[in-house]
Parts: sequence; structure tokens; C-alpha cells
Amino acid sequence: MFKNTRLRSISAQQQTIRTLYNNHWQNGGGATSKNPTVLITGGLGQLGIECSKLLRSQYGAEKVILTDIRQPSQSILKSGPFQYANILDPRRLEKIVIDNKVDWIVHLSATLSAKGELDIPLATKVNIEGMQNIIELAKHYKLRVFVPSTIGAFGPDSPKNPTPNLTIQRPRTIYGVSKVYAELLGEYYHHKFGLDFRSLRLPGVVSCDLPGGGTTDYAIDMFHNAITKGKYECYLKPKTTVPMIYIDDCLRAIYEFMDAPNDAIQRRVYNINAVSFSPEDLANEIRNYFPQFEVTYNPDAIRQEIADSWPEVLDDTEARQDWKWKPEYNFKTLVETMIDQVKVFHHTPERIASTA
Repeated sequence: MFKNTRLRSISAQQQTIRTLYNNHWQNGGGATSKNPTVLITGGLGQLGIECSKLLRSQYGAEKVILTDIRQPSQSILKSGPFQYANILDPRRLEKIVIDNKVDWIVHLSATLSAKGELDIPLATKVNIEGMQNIIELAKHYKLRVFVPSTIGAFGPDSPKNPTPNLTIQRPRTIYGVSKVYAELLGEYYHHKFGLDFRSLRLPGVVSCDLPGGGTTDYAIDMFHNAITKGKYECYLKPKTTVPMIYIDDCLRAIYEFMDAPNDAIQRRVYNINAVSFSPEDLANEIRNYFPQFEVTYNPDAIRQEIADSWPEVLDDTEARQDWKWKPEYNFKTLVETMIDQVKVFHHTPERIASTA
């Protein structure tokens, strides 16, 4: 497909389509588009669906294309464009980009920390080979590309409180290693080829959606169990403190960073911080709403080792200075909002029908 890459050659017809697409970004499309068409990979994950809602509210429903390898619900199909796409299939990805004149890519496909340790070859393919496919596509078509990084990009040798933007990283999970690779590859393509690459090191994301295999998902589990069972067995030690962020703050950070002009961005990868708490802190705050809520602790060796290697607080001074990042949810408002949202989640008609 592209010269000097692993991507394969394309047909004469596809080459003609590519030429037409090139005219698109030469006439105001691509990375600098003011009304971009956005492709979201991993669109059915924790961030993907909510990210699509936010971006569709800004740019229009038809301008945001969700992709995934899973089957979407009818409500997702009705909400806007969806296409099947495997990030390990670069020809399929290119066709979607060309056919839809995509300007920006939000690359959310990933195997998360705990799941990645259980299947390292899969995590390597998805997180590293998939990243390579996306960044080559973005380079060739001069797209703006956002790839989330993570607190997992740091390791036990990193300063914990606070963890600076630039510091030793040396993660101990394949998820973390792959995110450091993504950060460095994106920065390299920016300096070498002028690619508009952007990445945020996200704290653990807290939302009412069911957990997806991350180490910080205990927090989501705890809210759901407080409401449905009144008790919870936590897989981390009670005082394990890591950075966390409510999903609305997370999505707003992604949007504001993607929308920021290039001259406001002094680096390609930023820390963002919101709140930090431990399982014990969260359990105590939830008891303000459910006084009888019981929490026991049975640490899982793999996930505890992962969490122990992560920061306690991220230093996001540079994000606050450069593009004016500021979280809106503190610990108490996060908990209050989550309790309200999880109550609604368990009382929607779809949820009631599925448990009947």
C-alpha cells in the first residue's frame, strides 16, 4: 500500500480514490480541518461510545464514525455511523479513511493492563502492531491523530507523588510498554514527518459502564456492588492510591486537547490529573450514601503489583499552563455523580429486561 511500509499495494481504482482524497486535505481537510470527520477505533469500549456522543454534539452525528470488531447494539447503530474494522487490517482502515474523507483519528483500541498480562502476544499485536497501522495511515493522509496514554506508562522507578511530565518511565506491564512505544513513535513521526500526533496520559477512568479489564476498574466495580449487593470484595489493598478521573472530565480533556491549536501545544504528550484516592477512601465515601456497605480485601497478586508500580499523583502543570486544562470533578462530586449514574444504569428498561 504505502512505499517502504508493511502495508500492501492497492488497485488502480483505489489509487484514483486516494488521489481524490489527497485533494480533500489540500483544500482544508486533514489535520487542520475546522469541521473534521473523526474516526474512532475501539468505539464500543468505555471511552469510545461516550467520546462519540461528545464529538457528535460538536461536529454533527454523521461526522463521527465509530469502528470496532464487536457487534453494536441497535441504539448505537441508530445514533450515527458505525463500521466494522480491525486495527490489524490496514487495508480496511485505509478504505474507511478514504471513503469517508477522515480528518482526525481517535485511536482507542487497546488491550488493557490486567488483561494484557494474561495474553501478552495478543496485547503486543493489538497495542503495538495496531498503533503502527494507525500512525502510518495518519502520516500518509496528513491526519490529526490522538492516542491515549496512561498512568501505566510509568513504572516503579518513576517518582510517585507527583510524577512529572518528563521523568524515567520503565513500566513493568506489556500495556505500559506499548504505551511508551506509542508515545515515542508518535513524537518521532511528529519530528520526522510533521505528523499532528497528540497523546494524554490518562488516570484511571471512572464511569458507570461495566469494567473492561483495567487495574483501576475496582472503583467501577465498587459502585455497582454498593448499589446491587451492598458488599464488595476488592482485589487491591485498602490503601493503594492511584490517580483517577471521572469520564466527563476525561472526555472534555480529549476534546479540548484535540481542538487546541498547534501553537498552544508545547509537547506531544501531556499528563492530566484530576483526583487520587484508594479503595479505602472510596469505600468510606460511598458509606455516606450506603452506611451498611461492606468491603473486604483479597488482593490479586498481578493487579496489586501493577498498581504498586503506578503514580499516586500526576503533575499536570504543563497541561494547565499550555492549553488551560482544569478538571471539574473533585472526589466528592465524582462519588455523588457516580452513585446517581449507576442507579440509573441499573434501572433502565434494557438492564431490567436483561436480568429478568
